[in-house]
Amino acid sequence: MDISVCDFRYCAAIILKKMSSGAADLRQRKKQNCSESDKMAPEQRNKENSKLGRSPKYMLIQRFAKLFFGCLAAVTSGMMYAVYLSTYHERKFWFSSRQELEREITFQGDSAIYYSFYKELLKAPSFERGVYELTHNNKTVSLKTINAVQQMTLYPELIASVLYQASGSEEVIEPVYFYIGIVFGLQGIYVTALFVTSWVMSGTWLAGMLTVAWFIINRTDTTRIDYSIPSRENWALPYFACQVAALTGYLKKNLNCSAEKFCYLLVNASTYTFMMMWEYSHYLLFVQAISLFLLDSFALAQTEKVHEVYKIYVFSLFLGYLLQFENSALLVSPLLSFVAALMLSKCLQMNVKKGTFLSRLLKIMYIYLVLTVAVTLNFLLKMFVPHKENEHLLKFIEVKLGLNTTKNFTMNWLLCQESLQAPSQDFFLRLTQSSLLPFYILVLIICLFSVTQVIFRRICGEPLKETVKLEDGRIGERPEIVYHVIHTILLGCLAMCLEGMKYLWTPYVCMLAAFGVCSPELWMTLFKWLRLKAVHPILLALILSMAVPTIIGFSLWKEFFPRIMTELTELQEFYDPDTVELMTWIKRQAPVAAVFAGSPQLMGVIKLCTGWMVSSLPLYNDDDLLKRNENIYQIYSKRSAEDIYKILTSYKANFLVIEDSICNEVGPVRGCRVKDLLDIANGHVVCEEDDNYAYSKYGRFCHEIKMNYSPYVNYFTRVYWNRSYFVYRINTVISFQS
Repeated sequence: MDISVCDFRYCAAIILKKMSSGAADLRQRKKQNCSESDKMAPEQRNKENSKLGRSPKYMLIQRFAKLFFGCLAAVTSGMMYAVYLSTYHERKFWFSSRQELEREITFQGDSAIYYSFYKELLKAPSFERGVYELTHNNKTVSLKTINAVQQMTLYPELIASVLYQASGSEEVIEPVYFYIGIVFGLQGIYVTALFVTSWVMSGTWLAGMLTVAWFIINRTDTTRIDYSIPSRENWALPYFACQVAALTGYLKKNLNCSAEKFCYLLVNASTYTFMMMWEYSHYLLFVQAISLFLLDSFALAQTEKVHEVYKIYVFSLFLGYLLQFENSALLVSPLLSFVAALMLSKCLQMNVKKGTFLSRLLKIMYIYLVLTVAVTLNFLLKMFVPHKENEHLLKFIEVKLGLNTTKNFTMNWLLCQESLQAPSQDFFLRLTQSSLLPFYILVLIICLFSVTQVIFRRICGEPLKETVKLEDGRIGERPEIVYHVIHTILLGCLAMCLEGMKYLWTPYVCMLAAFGVCSPELWMTLFKWLRLKAVHPILLALILSMAVPTIIGFSLWKEFFPRIMTELTELQEFYDPDTVELMTWIKRQAPVAAVFAGSPQLMGVIKLCTGWMVSSLPLYNDDDLLKRNENIYQIYSKRSAEDIYKILTSYKANFLVIEDSICNEVGPVRGCRVKDLLDIANGHVVCEEDDNYAYSKYGRFCHEIKMNYSPYVNYFTRVYWNRSYFVYRINTVISFQS
């Protein structure tokens, strides 16, 4: 009996031991990255270092010095770029020598609207009162109360106003300098994040320096900061660059526990901040999610890490939904549907017994299953969730792809915008002249072939190596590299369709090209294919990873540095006396309660410089504002004075401003001028055998009103004019004079 009891206890002990070891294995698999880096005991590391003839203390000092000088170079690059932007802006606009009105005129279009709300926040008696007035704004657009914070994504202005007042900067710096200083500082962070991303991928901060050099040289195609300082992407894209840098580190293999946690937290914070800064951020995150999905589908990254990023997306979407006044556009976004479909499909795979026919079928049809479920979920969400999604965006895509045709003014006007057309040959020529495009194509081809090899090995059942060494020549097995290759290809496809997307694609082209030429692994991968025997491939790869970027750097310095210095030393002149005179007249002569009507771009400037109410705004995310813009643009069409009068009085407009530049526009592309688009939309153009014939019993309103004859003088009275603008008071009492 005692023996049986002992045997029972012995067996129970063995079972418990196995269970505990199994649980430990499970925990170990969940925290594979943390455990792998911590497995190696200090004695083992010391042995490896002793084999190389280096002491642990020497290695620690070397790593610290490399990290210190790399961080110093990254921060210095960002600061110098911010100073460069500030200096260039000063030289371009003579900002410090201008009056406040002349400074504000430099903000054009939607930029003027964003900065005008920043001014209103600073003028408010308290921050809370200022926020309330913006969320219940009825002093900007006539007959319309809007939540400006939600509709125009004014969180950057809220943050800037809080920082300006909380830091006590009122007596130190003017509001406009503080505002543009923040934007330039964010651009410095943008460059620093690209520097760090390239550094993390290549292992050398020489790649970061080359990334910054290419970014600045190709500034025309990497950023819109020269044309529109307050635009939403200038506030948002630096946070996206930080998110990409953190994601690059997070996807790396054999990352120690503390570094992985830091990267994870940074991905969390930057993803949410990016989503709050730009209304279209979830579309860019959707492209990123597709990249991660393809990375996971080919089993090139740890599934747990990819799914943690998916959870970050979901958390950011719902938090953004709550803090953006229940913005339903986030609930019906393709990002949420796609991530939900991914998680649902993964659950189906996990719940099906492995090795069965159904599990193999799900594995084969995984991509099709995810896409089908995502489209279905998005369709159902749009059916049951009330939303104000921009239908004109879907119509624009249909027309852009040639699936539909339209005479609609707004659609055709958008199609005529340069940023929404295919990129010109000059764009590719500029990238080639700076040597960026050739090296990017070289790096992309090598990485793509290596990734294809890895995918083929995975299909054949060969597992990925835990640690990829330099002599292996397998750069395609590094998940962060594969992610960036897929990401740049997807962004590149978008940039080939819409020129405006180049500002998202070109910065990462700079980063990937710089990483490639500075990476010994990429050169080693190439030499493995070429099977070099005359020269030791590792030695040659190390030499080329230093020599090639050095040669590129010297050639860029010789060719482009003098041009950059010329930009900073050359005094440019931006002066618009006609607009200054118009704004001065409005502030002095127009009644405070007056409502102005005219082109949306001019209305934004009038709102900023004078504070007067306007009838339209240069914003294209609201169907009602789009309709207003189209109606008020009729002042440049061939319609009767009575029709125009009815349109303007329906919006309670008191003054009409006609711009001579639009009325007498001679555009480079016939058919894309405002008056041509209006004639097409109104049916005043008849097309016969590739010839256009204009037909209307009325003359063009903007021309006819200048003649000062009846019936135009019955409805409108000219009160001010200069070389560029004609201002008419809209008569409240119509006098029918002959």
